[in-house]
Amino acid sequence: MIKRRITAIIPAYNEASSIAQTVESLRAQTEPFSDIVVVDDCSTDDTAAIAEALGVRVLRPPINTGSKAGAQTFALDFVRTEFCIAIDADTQLAPDAVEKVMASFDNQAVAAACGFVLPRFVHSVWERGRYAEYLFAFSFYKPIQEYFGKPMISSGCFSAYRTDVLRRVGGWSNRTMAEDMDLTWTLYQHGYEVRFVPEAVCYPIEPHNLHFLAKQLKRWSHGFVQNVRTHWRGIIHVPYLRLMVAVGIWDAVIASLAYLVVLPALALFVHPLFLLGYLIDLPAVAVPILLAGIRRGEFLKAILSLPCFLVIRLVNAAFMLRAVWSEFVLGKSLLVYEKGH
Repeated sequence: MIKRRITAIIPAYNEASSIAQTVESLRAQTEPFSDIVVVDDCSTDDTAAIAEALGVRVLRPPINTGSKAGAQTFALDFVRTEFCIAIDADTQLAPDAVEKVMASFDNQAVAAACGFVLPRFVHSVWERGRYAEYLFAFSFYKPIQEYFGKPMISSGCFSAYRTDVLRRVGGWSNRTMAEDMDLTWTLYQHGYEVRFVPEAVCYPIEPHNLHFLAKQLKRWSHGFVQNVRTHWRGIIHVPYLRLMVAVGIWDAVIASLAYLVVLPALALFVHPLFLLGYLIDLPAVAVPILLAGIRRGEFLKAILSLPCFLVIRLVNAAFMLRAVWSEFVLGKSLLVYEKGH
């Protein structure tokens, strides 16, 4: 195995409840880190004290940076290794995740690589919905994107990068609410490659109730719209990426309108059977979810989570339409980063 020098960057704001598990999962990797850096973004809890007690390097900006992107970019000046991996402070890695994801960098054109994401806890309706959503996305959409060499997002909860390339593009930008998407599309426009490695698995803590889910979905939906507005001139010249973004826009606007407006109107004014439209694509969605569940030995968990997926899909649609209306029609851009889990 090639000995690589890798720095872990963990942005953290009030993460005392999860930071220790994250650090421990990094220390258990089959490919070790040269340095583990926790960016304590002016937390008001014991995040820094816990991290220091674990013996990792703790950086503290002079003032709160206001976003995960700001904390990560602050740390970039302190990285002295060829590679760095950004990991959320509430995310644990499978023991071989780093080894698996770093294999992508044998190709010198690759600037970033990401892995398979699954919720650490799957109990509530929202966690189950997200579990099914991730099984579908990372077992169906993401492999197709990887086949064409254009994963649409190098996931912010766990991604690896070439440090010099990160510095060249300015690190993680805080101009949008989705810094991982912003960075991924920027890398493509600079001619770099991004890889998806399904064998590299990570486990973030996902929102367990609607209150925290709303914060997350608000950030994600506005982030997507902001990135389309920021990058559209550049991505129309990137083969395959422009097609995938177009599909994303269709899903965000047309499909969301169908779910939330067209189908209810047809059921109300034409015939109630139009409500079956909510289930018409369920077999196509269920097959990859259940197959992925079988491969992971989690068939029962997968099948019990399918109804929750239908619920979270409707909630996703509502937040996406609201973001499109706010950003494009009202001209009100979301500017405040608010994390929730």
